[in-house]
Amino acid sequence: MPDILKVADEAELIVNGYAFTRCKEGYRILNLNRPDCAVVLSVEGEMLETTMNDIEIQIVKDYYKKNKKYMEKE
Repeated sequence: MPDILKVADEAELIVNGYAFTRCKEGYRILNLNRPDCAVVLSVEGEMLETTMNDIEIQIVKDYYKKNKKYMEKE
């Protein structure tokens, strides 16, 4: 089980309880309310790995598309 406080502190962005953290594949997204639910998205928004159901994946992808501009490096 991940350390929720550490994940939240290191996250690039938190949207509605989902922590978005940069990784070499793209972004790891963890549901802070249900830490057993996570997904890894490529920079393009493609799902690479997941423990989420299809509905939650689509919700996270929508959050990613709407907020990725805030996570881009300047």
